[in-house]
Order: sequence, then C-alpha cells, then structure tokens
Amino acid sequence: MLDNKKRNSSNSDTDGSPAWMTTFGDMMTLLLVFFVMLYSFSVMDLEKFQGFIDSFQNQIGILERGKTIMDEDLIARGSQGQDFNVARENLTMVQERLQNYIQREGLEDRVALQMSSRGLVVSVRGEVLYEIGRANILPEGRALLNEIINYIDDIPNEIRVEGHTDNWPIRTEEFPSNWELSTARATNVVRYFVNNTTINPYRFSAAGYSEYRPVAENNTSENRALNRRVEIVILNSIYNNNNNGR
Repeated sequence: MLDNKKRNSSNSDTDGSPAWMTTFGDMMTLLLVFFVMLYSFSVMDLEKFQGFIDSFQNQIGILERGKTIMDEDLIARGSQGQDFNVARENLTMVQERLQNYIQREGLEDRVALQMSSRGLVVSVRGEVLYEIGRANILPEGRALLNEIINYIDDIPNEIRVEGHTDNWPIRTEEFPSNWELSTARATNVVRYFVNNTTINPYRFSAAGYSEYRPVAENNTSENRALNRRVEIVILNSIYNNNNNGR
C-alpha cells in the first residue's frame, strides 16, 4: 500500500504543462506584440509624421538638404512643419515679456493684453498716450511704445494700429469729427514706430474707427475712458518680401 501511495504522489507531481511551456508562451506574446507594432507603423500617416519631424528639426536648428529654417514660402503662411506656427510663437513670447513690463510698471489698469484669432492685441487707454481731444503722444506713452519696440523689432510679424474714441463729438479745425481724431492717433503711433526703429515700414498699417467699436457703453465717464483707446495688434501673420529688411 505504501508503495502505491508513493507512485500516485509521484505521478501527481508531473501532471500539468511542462516548465518550458511558460517560456514559450511569453515568447509568442512578445512576437504578437512585435507584429502588431510593425503593422501599426505600416499604416502610419506619413504626412503627419513628416510634419512632426520638420517641426522638431526647426525647433532645434537642424537643417535638411540645404533648406534654411526660415523657409520663405512656409513663413509667408506662418508655419514650418505641420501644426507649427512661427508667427504664433512670436506672439506668445511678446505677450510674456509685455505682461512682465506691465506688472512691473503698475499699468494693469491702463494697458491690457489679449490673444485673439488675429493676433496679440495690446490695448492702451487713451490717457496713457494722449490728452483728451489731442493726438500728440505724451512722454508716458512714448516710454510704453519704446518698450513695445524692443519686442517687435526682432520678429517679422505684421503690426496694425487702430484708433478708437468715445461718442463725445469733436468739431475743431484739426479734427472735424472723431473719425479724424481716431485716425490721427493711430497714424501717429505708426509714425513713431517707423521713426524710432529700423523696422521695414511695410510691416505697419493704421486704421481709425471713431466711436463705432466701443468696448463699453458710453453712459459713464469711466466707460468713455475705456473706449478712448489705441490698440496695437501684432498680427498672426508674417511680412514676406524678397527685399524686406530692417
């Protein structure tokens, strides 16, 4: 009886899969994963992958087949590689630097920054730049414009300056209406930029909107002060010309 029990115990120890099956199963699993990965690479969107590679190369300064990083055709569209926008990247840099300056100088209640679909909007309340009913730039306004110059001088983005007024009528020999006043304020800022930098004037444009694009109702003195403003828009586009320069 004892011998039978020993034989039965010995047989039970050898029941089940042999030890090598575990290693074989692991190997087959790894092979399956390997072939799945091969298949996924075979159906990869090559255009998107190439766009990613282009963007990465431009970020770290790698040149390919003699191409320069500042490829003119791609820059004219504001992109280099898929989903990479040089113009937009410039806006983020300018926004960060201007925000630091505004906080440092305590101008939060008079200068506002907003990133919009057309670019970075630097909204400057009128009293920073001008006296009421005038278009001559004040010393405080020139200091702010000089700071902005420091950040736009080295980027190729186009810049649009827009003048706005409140709804109080003006009828002077110099400014028969708010149209003339808003336009003069915008063009004076552009002229200041052009005269105090080596930036190509082709990058600038100016517009006056009179009282017709308010940011608040003209029913209080505070709201009218908000509407008297100049907006410097660093556009989400890049000036491109074979003869451009600074």
